[in-house]
Amino acid sequence: MLTVIITLAVIASIFGLILAYSAVRFKVEGDPVVDKIDALLPQTQCGQCTYPGCRPYAEALAKGEADINQCPPGGEATIIALADLLGVEAKPLNAENGVAKKTRTIVRIDEQVCIGCTLCIQACPVDAILGTAKQMHTVIESECTGCDLCIPPCPVDCIHVFEVEPTVREWVAELPEAEHVAPHAL
Repeated sequence: MLTVIITLAVIASIFGLILAYSAVRFKVEGDPVVDKIDALLPQTQCGQCTYPGCRPYAEALAKGEADINQCPPGGEATIIALADLLGVEAKPLNAENGVAKKTRTIVRIDEQVCIGCTLCIQACPVDAILGTAKQMHTVIESECTGCDLCIPPCPVDCIHVFEVEPTVREWVAELPEAEHVAPHAL
């Protein structure tokens, strides 16, 4: 009888050690669904979705607290990708959150007009504006997400929006309309 109890105790200890090791070794940080949703979002951190950034919006989507059609920078492509991932039906972009841009944009500061007030720096969610108080500011164009949040606080209207030519990574072919497609192609 004592042998059986010792044997069971040893087996339970071995399984306990294996489970403890597995819990540490294969620990999953965060919610993998949130990570997948966040990877689909454009990372503009613009707040147009009513959340302070893309990660909080992804967390709200995963919990079912937000709708998939609240991201204007992502546009229709992001809405479709989110619908596929979450297994829901795609919807048109919610107009209350803004409108989707046809092409990517960035902002530039007219440095001759800039008074160095730093209001644009405070408004930029991705720190793409460089400058200091009472000095001219400039935009790091490679970091600018085109969210346009720096424009409203500017007191001298020295920030202007410019379209960016699409690169190979951003280029998307437009599909021909069905009536213009050759019959044998259908």
